[in-house]
Amino acid sequence: MIGRLTGVLLEKNPPQVLLDAGGVGYEVEVPMSTFYNLPATGERVTLHTQFIVREDAQLLYGFATDRERATFRQLLKVNGIGAKSALGILSGLSVEELAQAIVLQEPGLLTRIPGIGKKTAERLLLELKGKLGAEIATTSGGGAPAPGIAHDTLNALLALGYNEREALAAVKQLPPELSVSEGIRQALKALSK
Repeated sequence: MIGRLTGVLLEKNPPQVLLDAGGVGYEVEVPMSTFYNLPATGERVTLHTQFIVREDAQLLYGFATDRERATFRQLLKVNGIGAKSALGILSGLSVEELAQAIVLQEPGLLTRIPGIGKKTAERLLLELKGKLGAEIATTSGGGAPAPGIAHDTLNALLALGYNEREALAAVKQLPPELSVSEGIRQALKALSK
């Protein structure tokens, strides 16, 4: 298996890049989150990779971080999610946003991604609950509010017109012992700065 590539970036054609590693040009598909953080062509880059062999193709997927690759691998384990869908999910949401959607059991965040319908979003939430969300929630900065309180606070912020990214960031910073009304108050205070 090819686990990592380091080489010179020759071409960037979203979502694919061409990487020259040791005189061999590797075509690597990357999520847009990785694509936007790539250096200019002609510069060196390191990608964590996942090699997938299918009956009709051999495909190489690349990621800026090992965390992104681990999330991609978890997504592939979900029934009905293939590599293309997993890449689309990682292009539409950051790993932290995906984990937050799973912790909060918020299918609306997932259905905004092209190709992800309501049933697929619910399957993702069900199958990744306790796997992806818990792992990232515990590493992303300590005590988040209880899922029910965080969910209600997030919905309130969305109803007030804040976008998902702002609302998720504000909810993530709240201490765990807050009520919904106090959570909304503190989140609004943080968002107004």
